[in-house]
Amino acid sequence: MHGILLLLIQIGVVLVVARAVGYAFRLIKQPQVVGEMVAGIILGPSLLGWAAPGVSAAIFPAESLGVLATLSQVGLLLFMFLIGLELDPRLLRGRGKAAVVTSHVSIIAPFLLGSILALYLYPRLSDASVDFVGFTLFMGAAMSVTAFPVLARILTERNLLRTKLGAVTLACAAVDDVTAWSLLAVVVAIVRAGEGQIPLWITFAGTTAYVAGMFVVVRPLMKHVLRMYESRGHLSQDVLGILLLGLLASSAMTEWLGIHALFGAFLFGSILPRDREFVRDVTEKLEDLTVVFFLPLFFASTGLRTSIGLVSGPELWGFFGLVMLVAVAGKFGGSTLAARLTGLSWREASALGVLMNTRGLMELVILTIGLDIGVISPALFAMMVLMALVTTFMTTPLLEIIYPARMLVDESDESDEDEDAQTTVVIPVSLPSSGPALLRVARALAPADHLRVYGLHLVRPESRSVGEAADDAPAERPPASPLAPLLAAAMGTGLDVRTLDFVTRDAGRDIADVARQKRADLVLMGWHKPVVSQSILGGTVADVFRHTRSDVAVYLERTFRPWTRILVPYRGGVHDRAALDLAGRIARTTGAEVTLLHVVAPTQPAGGDGAAPGETFPDGVVLRVVTASDPVQVLVDVAREGFDLVVVGVSDAWGLEPTLFAPRHERLARECPASMLIVRRYVAPAAARRLRLGRSEVASA
Repeated sequence: MHGILLLLIQIGVVLVVARAVGYAFRLIKQPQVVGEMVAGIILGPSLLGWAAPGVSAAIFPAESLGVLATLSQVGLLLFMFLIGLELDPRLLRGRGKAAVVTSHVSIIAPFLLGSILALYLYPRLSDASVDFVGFTLFMGAAMSVTAFPVLARILTERNLLRTKLGAVTLACAAVDDVTAWSLLAVVVAIVRAGEGQIPLWITFAGTTAYVAGMFVVVRPLMKHVLRMYESRGHLSQDVLGILLLGLLASSAMTEWLGIHALFGAFLFGSILPRDREFVRDVTEKLEDLTVVFFLPLFFASTGLRTSIGLVSGPELWGFFGLVMLVAVAGKFGGSTLAARLTGLSWREASALGVLMNTRGLMELVILTIGLDIGVISPALFAMMVLMALVTTFMTTPLLEIIYPARMLVDESDESDEDEDAQTTVVIPVSLPSSGPALLRVARALAPADHLRVYGLHLVRPESRSVGEAADDAPAERPPASPLAPLLAAAMGTGLDVRTLDFVTRDAGRDIADVARQKRADLVLMGWHKPVVSQSILGGTVADVFRHTRSDVAVYLERTFRPWTRILVPYRGGVHDRAALDLAGRIARTTGAEVTLLHVVAPTQPAGGDGAAPGETFPDGVVLRVVTASDPVQVLVDVAREGFDLVVVGVSDAWGLEPTLFAPRHERLARECPASMLIVRRYVAPAAARRLRLGRSEVASA
């Protein structure tokens, strides 16, 4: 097969398998990168080569793997550049004794244990061709690394980033990675010097001069690049070209010095200016291509060199058990004990230890370097790759056990306990345009001094970059944030508006959790048609209905004119009463007139379903009774008589009972000319059972 054609097929297969397995891992609440790491193993001799050797040999013949590996190394240079760019020194400021002590112990403990393990493994998994000092230092460095980008993603997805635990963990991970990479540079220099490639003293002297030159000469020059970026107002191709040339030059220099090209890429990224907009724009330009295209190629290249079959027999699996024991004891044990001794609770310290035990992609990079320079054997490489996968995979489930998400919700805001007299409204905002309209409804529910609004924006995990995850700056919100129009609409109104945003895996449950923690009286949502469901109350709205223990309202805006006439369709159900209550509150604030529409079936006497003769309504409410067999059509026709807002309770009578596939639910939203506020009142399970029982007794009578 022609070389370029084979390469294109290989890339296509790698990308398809990586995305598919990554998506499957997201479904089990694992970071996508863990699935992509597993995808690389699947494509290698451990699975594909074992199950279908003919297919494996056809797609990945041995003579073609060098091209794939070279391409993946280019991606690694970009990735290490981004890691250096996002490793902000400000993470280390103000973290206190916990970060300082824990970061040092989380390096020293695994390094010492890894070195002791090397004494045992060297005569069994290595030979005299490998320098013992290099082997020992490598094992110590490999045990010491923490997967900074994966860790930042996990913290972001679990909304721990701006907590004390998240801040200390990020600071420790940053120190660990810098230290581990420095140790690895020493290992590479020692091994290559032993092979006669370059004298050790030249490597160390040259590296010292190179690092000094990067900070003294190149770093000030990069400030001129920042000024070019600021003067043009965007990341131009010229600026990006300068950065890429600097990346290549730095990588070439460290490769020539004998400490590997990846160190040059990492250091060049770390010396660039830490301007917030500049870092974000550079990251956005390079990260998607790197993460989606290049990193899966690296995982595949690693997987093609990993043969789990080399770990066979009780003895080798016993060695793997020792590797796992040392890895977990050094990182988890050392970090947990150090954090506990510095004042963190056992729960926080254990959570920090679990997070620091995450190896992920950074471990694979180090292991690949070790295999390339010949410091570890293929069998030990396979064991260490398995260790990296297991320690990364175990992070999320262990963290959920030790530090469940509900604890963050319960502990995040204790200042609201004295706000019972206020009306609290949670407004989930997905589109910038929906914020002001929803705020308009909230403002009509109570006077400004008795109303508190929480604007909530949830981000799906795949849409949040590593750079954003690592950003620990104060809560400045970029202009593009969907919450920005909401805040702008609240300015000058005297409203107490607070904003929350975080990554979600289950939007409905997270909205419900926030509403519970904030003791919300109402969750006020905009309506967006779901992808699968045809119901106007499907998708996330239906999930919120199921899980939220407070009233929920969904607003569909038709016009922005003042509300002077409000129509409330009424059959007497609990949700209809909630709609009437809400309409009454809006009327008291806006002075609007409320009309109560009661639709009676032709065979049913007036007042037989809902508006019983003895039932009373708030003052000023106009009662209108209509006899008709199609309540929805009556509601649409009456709404055309100049009503500005229809407040309707969730009910099958109005075509508003949430179901998955129900095109008829589109009718009311499509035909009603007025803006709509669809209300669902929360009914506790016991009360709901009593309500159903009462209805059954009436029916039997």
